[in-house]
Amino acid sequence: MLKSTRIALAASLLLGTASLAFAAGQPIIGLITKTDTNPYFVKMKEGAAAEAKAKGAKLLTAAGKTDGDNAGQVTAIENMVAAGAKTILITPSDSKAIIPAIKKAQEKGVMVIALDSPTDPADATDALFATDNYKAGVLIGEYAKAALGGKPAKIVTLDLFPGNPVGAQRHNGFLQGFGLPSNDAKNNELAKPPEVLCMADSYGDRAKGQTGMENCLQKVPDANLVYTINEPAAAGAYNALKKAGKAKGVVIVSIDGGCEGVANVGKGIIAATSQQYPLKMASMGVDAGVEYAKTGKKVSGYVDTGVTLITAKPMTGVASKSVKVGTELCWGKK
Repeated sequence: MLKSTRIALAASLLLGTASLAFAAGQPIIGLITKTDTNPYFVKMKEGAAAEAKAKGAKLLTAAGKTDGDNAGQVTAIENMVAAGAKTILITPSDSKAIIPAIKKAQEKGVMVIALDSPTDPADATDALFATDNYKAGVLIGEYAKAALGGKPAKIVTLDLFPGNPVGAQRHNGFLQGFGLPSNDAKNNELAKPPEVLCMADSYGDRAKGQTGMENCLQKVPDANLVYTINEPAAAGAYNALKKAGKAKGVVIVSIDGGCEGVANVGKGIIAATSQQYPLKMASMGVDAGVEYAKTGKKVSGYVDTGVTLITAKPMTGVASKSVKVGTELCWGKK
């Protein structure tokens, strides 16, 4: 059988199965994450799958090859619409480039909910279920300020990539919390006050985080504070500092609050992290999709899914929870 024939047959079978499922009253919901390797999105997928099973929905899943793979996410949207999905949950890799594909889906009656990351503008999706990323940044900024104890800050930032709203909100929130000149939550440009001596794009990846930190150490050998977009990037930064013999005395702060990240807080690798709850985002998204399938009622607007500062070394005047609490709650674990 020719390859093209096999593909066409497989697509036909998929569409037929999806149509039968929907006709039988089973809602079809799609989940598209930035990648399928980042533990954060793995947990989100687990949460969606568990809720879909509990609510009798069929879950379709897809992911980009890497963070920033807009083409992969566009293809996933098209495939899911063709397969009968009436709700699509998405963590947009490119907040602007994905919008035309979202609009096409919405024109066909599909409700689109952004999880974790907003589009730009945010109202391009029907709703957003996410952490207040600016607040998450503010929390670790406040902690970092207290942890330095009045020492002049020599800051390295390991960011996501240029123009991403989540990356900008976390970065700028961190600077705001630290008390440095910054941008507000609606500005997707990264602020760079004089205390920020080196910035690198990590794409939320451990290896890229390590490379970024190694490069920054060439410019700032006496860095004493490292902000990281997430915990894999933080682990990479720590590896670079350890290899250079400079891990002691450097405060690393991060955002995510995953189980491994919280464990690294307990080990002293990360000083503090802002914990968010992707399992909650996913389960709420599935619930909204089931409700839409039953009643035709769409959700709208922004829902804050919460954030908590986790640390093993509390600082006076900075509200936080312990590693024990962070472990019990990591990413919304039930």
